[in-house]
Amino acid sequence: MSVVLPSSASGAAPAPGKAPTAALNAAAASFAALTARLDYLAAEDVDLVRRAYRFADEAHLGQLRNSGEPYITHPIAVAAQCAEWKLDAQALMAALLHDAIEDCGVTKPELVERFGSAVAELVDGLTKLDKLQFDTREENQAESFRKMLLAMARDVRVILIKLADRTHNMRTLSDAPRAKWGRIARETLDIYAPIAYRLGLNQTYRELQELSFRHLKPWRHAILTKAVAKARSRRRDLIQKVQRDVETAFAAAGLQVRIAGREKTLYSIYRKMDDKHLSFAQVTDIYGFRLVVPSTIACYTGLGVLHQLYKPHPGKFKDHIAIPKINGYQSLHTTLVGPSGVNVEFQLRTEAMHVVAESGVAAHWLYKAAGDADHGERLSAKWLQSLVDIQDETRDAREFWEHVKVDLFPDAVYVFTPRSEILALPRGATVVDFAYAIHTNVGHHASAARINGEQVPLRTELKNGDVVEVITAPVSTPNPAWLGFVRTGRARSKIRNHLKTLAQAESERLGEKLLSQALRAEGVRKLPGSEPDYQAIWDKLLRFTGNRNREDLMTDIGLGKRVASIVAKRLMTLLAERGEKPDALLMSRERFTAHENVSQGAVTLDGSENSSVRFALCCRPVPGDPIVGYLGHGEGLVVHTEACGVGQRLRHKDAERFFAVEWADEPVRSFETGILVTVRNDKGVLARVASTLARAEADITHVEMPDESQQDSTDLRFVVAVRDAAQLETVLRAARRTPSVLSARRIVPAP
Repeated sequence: MSVVLPSSASGAAPAPGKAPTAALNAAAASFAALTARLDYLAAEDVDLVRRAYRFADEAHLGQLRNSGEPYITHPIAVAAQCAEWKLDAQALMAALLHDAIEDCGVTKPELVERFGSAVAELVDGLTKLDKLQFDTREENQAESFRKMLLAMARDVRVILIKLADRTHNMRTLSDAPRAKWGRIARETLDIYAPIAYRLGLNQTYRELQELSFRHLKPWRHAILTKAVAKARSRRRDLIQKVQRDVETAFAAAGLQVRIAGREKTLYSIYRKMDDKHLSFAQVTDIYGFRLVVPSTIACYTGLGVLHQLYKPHPGKFKDHIAIPKINGYQSLHTTLVGPSGVNVEFQLRTEAMHVVAESGVAAHWLYKAAGDADHGERLSAKWLQSLVDIQDETRDAREFWEHVKVDLFPDAVYVFTPRSEILALPRGATVVDFAYAIHTNVGHHASAARINGEQVPLRTELKNGDVVEVITAPVSTPNPAWLGFVRTGRARSKIRNHLKTLAQAESERLGEKLLSQALRAEGVRKLPGSEPDYQAIWDKLLRFTGNRNREDLMTDIGLGKRVASIVAKRLMTLLAERGEKPDALLMSRERFTAHENVSQGAVTLDGSENSSVRFALCCRPVPGDPIVGYLGHGEGLVVHTEACGVGQRLRHKDAERFFAVEWADEPVRSFETGILVTVRNDKGVLARVASTLARAEADITHVEMPDESQQDSTDLRFVVAVRDAAQLETVLRAARRTPSVLSARRIVPAP
């Protein structure tokens, strides 16, 4: 999904000029109309809103919208939308002032002084980072979005004002230059509409989709508008008949009901036609009815009345009351076969559910007395808190956006914990996503899982209704491979943060080993400690390298950002500047001579080093091979065989970055290497070779066959995991004895 954030909060750049008196009077009239809607606020709060209006009006004086109207009409319209949601005085003031910092040069301290810190924080959360410099436009955009989302997580009023701002900009987008339509409409469809949906603001969500569709695909929008109007005219009698039948049936059952027609949005029709390759005539659920009843029990009773009136369409019933949508939406959905065989969708809900369905998190202000209205707010608050959790582990703005955007879409699956608690996750979520949704420690230590009582892999995708049980083990840790299949931003950020922390600790340990080894080559027995005698030396060394502390220096050495031999030489110089080297650190002359062969102080590798040590793919060393270590720039230690041509060329160019390494006596894992098996083109030969390798206890991790084989033979390239060079030789001997095998050898790089 392409993400482009606007360079201007207004969506229409202000132009200098002087508005006509009539236009200014119209703007004043708009504000008067706004204040008439503020009867839900106390008189002193309305006065505060008036103060904010006067300040904003003066700040934007002389600025015009693309339509030629005074710019102040935009903040007034944004505040009017916030008033529709019954937001408090602080939010309305922030709505009126939301462009003051960005477009008028007003400072945050000035807003704090005039209107208080709460209003200033709201405005600051809406202000993008135009005055800061970033490496790329994309980084600026991602940072702006991250700031907005985090401000939203701290105070949901920020995003409500932002959505009101975007809604008005989309309503007036036709006044903007045509060249801007596509970019602004696309970002609205990709970012702001999904956020509106995620927060349960369904009315705003639908309007943003419709306005985006109109400006992205104006021709298709116009064609569909005409088609729907014709269909509406043809089916008017049918719709009226259905409404009369439903009213009569509910009255006979003694149920109060408020019926409203519901027409599928043009964007929804277009998406359905596009996704399912349908013609307009094949889209049968354009019209539907929303039934609002007094209670939850009445919803289910009314469902029975409808199913007695018309036949239900098989597979078209959804109970979003018992299992609400991920944004808190609750209703019963059923599709019935109405008169003339036309499918008609019905939605049944209570008044409180209706408020939440249309206004989502804004229902907190609209419907404070209703307990049901809090449900959507709780779910939204949970998602907002997850943004804070992701931010705690992801400081990079672009990475933050990558984590968050996977949650910004409507599809979800609903699964159960073993205690029958319902959990909503994005479609495609796996067991690992479920584990992290439960708790970070459950995710970190997940080792196995059961779905509906059956053992499954952790990468298994979840389906609606699954009962998921995660089995943990203290020794289990996140696997980098999990990043290839997890679906939620929370799981992805938790895994990456853990791996980063682990990699840093490993790099620090490796750096300490490498520096100790380099010091041995200089005749120093061990690293100077943190005793007061050596603290001044460490301080001077850190000033030389530019590191904040000793741990950072060791990490940089382990990552190859610092060369251990250079750091060791500088440390030796600093020791010499003390007048004499401390005897406790020096080796005897005999011991130093023995250590002039650096390999005696080599870094020992057992396979547990993870990301701090990589085994070169060009030669794929295994225990038993003579090896050398190359400290790449920011790559950590890369291990080559001594005979590797790539390693030899690197050594010729950059010998100082090579270090002595050796295998541990008992490596803790197997190592991958490549073998080439040449076979006759006989039937079933690949299966026979694979079986032979398996019997020799070699794990096949990859196999490659040429697109075109020779007339009589074929080269099969395998990557196999073995314990050491001795087992590799056993595997090759077994392969050579296999029928139809002409030769088998290890793949080595060219010198």
